[in-house]
Amino acid sequence: MAGTRETALPKGFRSAELGWPELHRIPHPPYRLPLIGDAVGTNLRTPLQDSLRIGRRLGPIFRRKGFGKEIVFVWGAGLTGELADESRFAKHVGLGVANLRPVAGDGLFTAYNHEPNWQLAHDVLAPGFSREAMEGYHAMMLGVAARLTDRWDAAQAVDVPGDMTKLTLETIARTGFGHDFGSFERARPHPFVTAMVGALSYAQRLNVVPAPVAPVLMRGATRRNRADVAYLNRTVDAVVETRLHGPAGDGDLLDRMLGTAHPETGERLTPENVRRQVITFLIAGHETTSGALSFALHYLARHPEIAARARAEVDRVWGDTTEPAYDQVARLRYVRRVLDEALRLWPTAPAFAREAREDTVLGGVHPMRRGAWALVLMPLLHRDPGTWGPDTERFDPDRFEPGAVRARPAHTFKPFGTGARACIGRQFALHEATLVLGLLLRRYELLPDPAYRLRVAERLTLMPQGLTLRLDRRSPAPAPAPAAGPEAPGVRTSAVPSVPSASRCPVTGAGE
Repeated sequence: MAGTRETALPKGFRSAELGWPELHRIPHPPYRLPLIGDAVGTNLRTPLQDSLRIGRRLGPIFRRKGFGKEIVFVWGAGLTGELADESRFAKHVGLGVANLRPVAGDGLFTAYNHEPNWQLAHDVLAPGFSREAMEGYHAMMLGVAARLTDRWDAAQAVDVPGDMTKLTLETIARTGFGHDFGSFERARPHPFVTAMVGALSYAQRLNVVPAPVAPVLMRGATRRNRADVAYLNRTVDAVVETRLHGPAGDGDLLDRMLGTAHPETGERLTPENVRRQVITFLIAGHETTSGALSFALHYLARHPEIAARARAEVDRVWGDTTEPAYDQVARLRYVRRVLDEALRLWPTAPAFAREAREDTVLGGVHPMRRGAWALVLMPLLHRDPGTWGPDTERFDPDRFEPGAVRARPAHTFKPFGTGARACIGRQFALHEATLVLGLLLRRYELLPDPAYRLRVAERLTLMPQGLTLRLDRRSPAPAPAPAAGPEAPGVRTSAVPSVPSASRCPVTGAGE
């Protein structure tokens, strides 16, 4: 738990000049203007991608200022490694994350470090992501995936982000809270998704609209946001009421929130905090995973040779089993590398902020006062040529071959954030996404629209915009040939180069 000194830090946005005494050492874009700063030419819909473009030009640490708000950005591997040091730095709740506090309050993702409910909820809920719990979720994940494939079997072309959102929302709702939103039976997104996207987009807009004029420019958006937040609260309250007065659950996350005391203190989550945690899990538990699946499917469709190699692994490992067992998912090592490479290029939670616990010096050059913070841009960290080589835009799952992983410095791949506040559900998300990719590869050939060019939508999280794929249903996979070794190619790999593979440690690291 943080001590009282940390609680004295001011809340809300703290401009960089308040915490970086030698800010002049950090480069910024040219042609900075009074009042508006570096905002000329900024696209309000894609502020992250604007920052990526500027960061490539200015280097591994830079700053941007707009309408009195100045932010320090970091993407160099060495500096990020320092910021990941838990003895010197902690999670900073700022920018869009703080803008979500009216929705999620002191939930796991949005809590300030000093708020006691974060540690309480983390300790109560961590067993819900144990291996035993994950095995229990596996059958429900298969059931939701079957609803997706039933839909895709009848379609010639599919809306990938829309359907991945339906899939991951139903998965977290069923496994975590025993609830069914009926997403696949709807022609349009569930109102919960619409309200969630509205809340995320509103939080994003608050980052870039000048504070003095925000009440005027965003009057209508603020009114809609209040309605969105009210709908999210009503929906979650109904889910909790059903559990309290209906059939008992089976030990899922909601049961733990409602009935489990902290193993040491005996404390329990308050009803208000239960609501905030449920909202946190429903949003964070599906929004980022749906984006990761969508990007992975885009790259698989664009790289048929990679898709063929991944499909061959699925055919070999799963054989003709109707439904893969829990342990068979972890054996899809190349499929997992496909997912990791998609997360490298487009980590769907694309940044995390870190603040100094005490006065310190970053990189031996940049003094930081206690509470000073920086925003780590993961899409640039994951494209640092000093770590990943000169061809960082190329999609290459073999970057995650075990030897290559061991050769890279620590803290260079952070799609789930870092430290004590890293994503509690990362293994849930990775199992779900690997399972779904395996099921879809086994069932379909993925055919891209030749005219499509990747466009990335920003709503705090990232999602490919307007992505559709055509599908060609495969014949049932033949029985696999005997394998020559743990990663021998399967029977469908005759036209695909065989590249040895092996397992690697699960990803660690990203903001609840």
